[in-house]
Amino acid sequence: MLDPKFIRENPDVVKAACRKKRIDVDVDRWLALDSESREIKRSVESLKAEQNLRSKEMPKLPPDGKLALRGELKILSDRVAEGEARIKLLDPEIDGLMLRIPNIPAPEVPEGKDDTENVEVRRVGTPRQFTFAPKDHVELGTSLDLLDTERAARIAGSRSYFLKNEGALLELAVLRFALDHMVASGFTPMIVPHIVSEEAMRGTAYLPGGEEQAYQLTRDDGWLIGTSEVPVTAYRGGEILNVAELPIKMAGWSSCYRREAGTYGKDTRGIYRIHQFMKVEQVILCKNDPEESKKFHAEIVAHAETILQKLELPYRIVNVCGGDLGRPQIQKFDIETWMPSRQGYGETHSASRFHEFQARRLNLRYRDADGTVRFCHTLNNTVIASPRILIPLLENHQNEDGSVTIPECLRPYMNGRTVINGRR
Repeated sequence: MLDPKFIRENPDVVKAACRKKRIDVDVDRWLALDSESREIKRSVESLKAEQNLRSKEMPKLPPDGKLALRGELKILSDRVAEGEARIKLLDPEIDGLMLRIPNIPAPEVPEGKDDTENVEVRRVGTPRQFTFAPKDHVELGTSLDLLDTERAARIAGSRSYFLKNEGALLELAVLRFALDHMVASGFTPMIVPHIVSEEAMRGTAYLPGGEEQAYQLTRDDGWLIGTSEVPVTAYRGGEILNVAELPIKMAGWSSCYRREAGTYGKDTRGIYRIHQFMKVEQVILCKNDPEESKKFHAEIVAHAETILQKLELPYRIVNVCGGDLGRPQIQKFDIETWMPSRQGYGETHSASRFHEFQARRLNLRYRDADGTVRFCHTLNNTVIASPRILIPLLENHQNEDGSVTIPECLRPYMNGRTVINGRR
């Protein structure tokens, strides 16, 4: 969340951020309630101070004076109780509005209403021109006995899947390859909880606002994560770090769960939009320095690019526009990988920087060299997400005979195999 002082001093900037992100929040209502609450709190503190001062007079007074003073103290006590009751009524609405006020987008974030107006930054690699009629990932997965969505739908409902044989091994290979790259780059590997508290979801800004996309446990207190960003970013929440610890770089491996609400009838074929998937996520906690955040933003994008280049997949990077930018992000770059069956690029990675927006919610701080306590900056990006990444892997590396060539970087994780051809 934003610093309340910043909102008070820059209401027009905050309102402009709401407009740019297409987020409807009554900033004026927050300002009015905040002003009223602060005024009442000042009054209550003054009344309490007067109570304490007058109470000290009691022993020195004669009986009549004590009786009169008790009446005056009762009036003061009633006024304090009245003020505290009003604060108790105001604060939940103030806090609720505060959690909905978005972060301020960076100046370089383009205007736009949705993902159709994201701005391309660059393309890397050339989409393959096939000399034969290529199959899509469902045809390849079925013919090579790697994928089964029909039985999965019968057992688990729509947007479900089984990976088997080399399909299962290929998923594990890309995940392990990605994790090994991050470890070699200085990131701490982490296997994380898949069920987290509401505080962790709220702290990373998935609540409020993301309830429709998340699975909430009904019998127990908790939420299924949609990304390991949640537990990894929250891992040091509530702590004061030493500046010497920063930057902290972590790579979380987890299953992820998303309801995909609002996507009925969209991307129903195959494994592009599903309820459960595996992901390696990179998270960085760094000093409260916008330039350092920018530097690490470029770094986490570069890690994802390295992975895609070694997988020999064409991709492009887009600067996400205001209307497609989430509530907490300062700026986000999406990486979209070429998928022949879609005749276009499909999102496979999202790299975001948040400044102190998440850290304020998580109370994630560090003590600077001069002893000043500051909120950290946070960043995250997908390293790899599967099975979506299997779509371009299978489709771009297919051969005319129906087999699929395994990229060289994955062969050590596939027992040295160079091709998937259905022969076992």
